[in-house]
Parts: sequence; structure tokens; C-alpha cells
Amino acid sequence: MKNLAHFDIDIYKLANKQYKYQYQIDKSFFDNFENSLVKTGKLNAEVTFDKQENLITVIFDIKGEIELECDRSLEKFDYPISIHEKVLYQYGEEEQELSDEIIIITANTQKINVAQNIYEFIGLSVPMRKVHPRYAEEEDPLVDGEIIFSSSTAKDSEEKKDEKNDDNVDPRWNVLKNLKNLN
Repeated sequence: MKNLAHFDIDIYKLANKQYKYQYQIDKSFFDNFENSLVKTGKLNAEVTFDKQENLITVIFDIKGEIELECDRSLEKFDYPISIHEKVLYQYGEEEQELSDEIIIITANTQKINVAQNIYEFIGLSVPMRKVHPRYAEEEDPLVDGEIIFSSSTAKDSEEKKDEKNDDNVDPRWNVLKNLKNLN
């Protein structure tokens, strides 16, 4: 995190008012995180700090493009992202993370590093299925494109199959079918 020291914001010296910070995110930023989903990109991050007596509201506006690899063709492509997130820092007895949006810090906290937040927000914007825009309109050959939900049981579906097959069955087999139903 030494390379990310310029993402430190000295909150101890800040007066109770609003501040804006600008950051350029590129390959050197992502190199600081092991096993990163994103290897490179060109993004602008605007971090708005609103310091109050017992609360710090931090708003992240991140816009730009990240480079992804298509799951289908393995081609690289630029994926546009636009992120608007908010994190609240509250003063408390001990440091802890209550949720993704609320973090408790102590009164002795000197600075807050926003690099991890920026990295996580970018990582969360990466789609599960990365498809090059050239293939986005095409139908995936592995997926039918149609999902059918049914509440019927397996027995119901077997009976429906039997009914469909009744139309094409030799009438002599119907007698045997009746024997099967007697059990």
C-alpha cells in the first residue's frame, strides 16, 4: 500500500466542511492488488469528503473504461463503467465495519485511505459474463435463450408424456397399460 499513499486523506487536520479529491486510475493502480480481476483501465475518480462533527460522508464518482477479456473469444475490449457510491464513516469506540456502507472509526484515526474502496467498487462493476461488444447481439450457442419454470412434479410430466404418446400408440398396447395402472 506504499504506492497508494497518495490516496490517503488526512481527516485529522480537516475542518468540518466539504472537500473534493481527484484521482487518475490506470494500470499502476491495479498492479498494487494481487489477483485483480482488472489489470488495466483509464478512469477518473472524484471523491467528495463531507466532514461533520460525528460523521464523514464519502461519495465516490468513478467514470472511465477498464480492459476486460472476452469469455467467449479471449479478445481484449474496453468496458465502460460509471459508478456512484457512498460510504459513511462514524466515530465510535473501536474500529469496525458494520456494513459495506458504514464503517466505524475511532477519534484517534489520522487518515483514511480510499484506494481499497475505489478498487472494490471497480471490481464490483465487472460483469459476471464478459462478452465482447461484437458478440453481445449474437445468441450464445450454449444457451437456448429460453428458460421454462414449472411447478409440476416429475410424475405429472410422465403422465403428460404418456398422454402425448397415446395418440401414436397401437391400440393393442392400451390393454397392457390398463394392467399397469391396476397396481
